[in-house]
Amino acid sequence: METRDDAGVFLISENLALVQTVDFFTPIVDDPYEFGQIAVANSLSDIYAMGATPLTALNIVGFSIATMDKQILAQILKGGWEKAREAEVTILGGHSVKDPEIKYGLAVTAVTDPTKILRNNTSQVGDVLILTKPLGTGILTTALKNEKLSAELLQLVTDSMKKLNQPASEIMQKYQVTSCTDVTGFGFLGHLLEMVEHTGKSARIETKEIPFLPAVPQLIGAGLIPGGLKENLIYLLPSIQLPADFEEWRLKGLCDPQTSGGLLFTLPASQADNCLRHLHQAGIIESAVMGEIIPAKAKPIILD
Repeated sequence: METRDDAGVFLISENLALVQTVDFFTPIVDDPYEFGQIAVANSLSDIYAMGATPLTALNIVGFSIATMDKQILAQILKGGWEKAREAEVTILGGHSVKDPEIKYGLAVTAVTDPTKILRNNTSQVGDVLILTKPLGTGILTTALKNEKLSAELLQLVTDSMKKLNQPASEIMQKYQVTSCTDVTGFGFLGHLLEMVEHTGKSARIETKEIPFLPAVPQLIGAGLIPGGLKENLIYLLPSIQLPADFEEWRLKGLCDPQTSGGLLFTLPASQADNCLRHLHQAGIIESAVMGEIIPAKAKPIILD
């Protein structure tokens, strides 16, 4: 619990562990089918960050059946079921409650070899960091809520959020990955802090190597900033070393709360090129090396 890892692990035997997580949220896009897909991809992400294999899931639903069109719920569940099927996960059932605000997600059960569990704070000095999805989903969906997002950008952010982290997880496990997490509500810097805080290590980040979704600087400049970003920024600033001329939009983008964000993992520098090539060949083209783990400095995160 003290390391705020991504899922709970229960040891069944010396070669089998149960991995469990639960996640649900309110609609992030207007299309109910797409929302269902995103919610399931997001719910499964914590399992992939632990290096585990999801097997089954239970739907968690909040819906006002008396006042909303039942077809909306049907489309949410259809999108979720099809995304789960893509991940080879069986939805066994679930639970619904009457709720004036729509909510959907999954409680997921997975398995793994206990010796292969990936933690979020076990990197080694000299490791490099790889991120598998671009940042900016919170900013773009905030623009959507304010009716300031083009159809093209909506499709881009939707495609990013509903993309499973399963292929990236399977690829990274072919290498000597030392730690892993997924980038979600605490933003890139928040989850990076969890990886290095109180470990005797710091992370040096080449921020211009970090991929962002299109239009993020412009949307931040227009004030389209989610509330969670502001909270993350306040919390994280004391832990960050910044150059004097650091761009404001980039700092805010690194604190942007993500929905169904990418995996952030560490591995020996000697394996980075091959791993990155493998990810790109699998179509995870935004994957990039953007930093390294170094001995502890005055601040746990150093941005260049």
